[in-house]
Amino acid sequence: MIKGNLRILLVEDHPFQLLATQCLLESYGFTRLTTSNCAQGALEHMLGADHPFDILLCDQCLPDFSGIDLVRLASRKGMIKQAILLSSLTSTELDELKGKAHLQNLPLLGYLAKPLNHSEFIKLLTTTL
Repeated sequence: MIKGNLRILLVEDHPFQLLATQCLLESYGFTRLTTSNCAQGALEHMLGADHPFDILLCDQCLPDFSGIDLVRLASRKGMIKQAILLSSLTSTELDELKGKAHLQNLPLLGYLAKPLNHSEFIKLLTTTL
């Protein structure tokens, strides 16, 4: 996995979390980032892209769409390769979402708690990609 080559679409509705996560990803060496503060904006980015995004890094609790629903739509339309949910939900709730995603054959790599932790993010990417 080459960090600089991964195309990541980051979707986060909270402005501070969006900027903080973007800065963290860039500091980790991920430079091909596209950001959106809502699901609708993310869909517009995906529709306008020449190729599917490698990773959809998405908040689960967006005001206009849930993260898992965005993953479902984007994967069914071939607009993403893999997805990771970001959330402050409990691990039990997130495990349930991951189970549902698995049953629906969604490309959900897993979930990460906010704020994003570098080692957990890299571990999730390297154990599944």
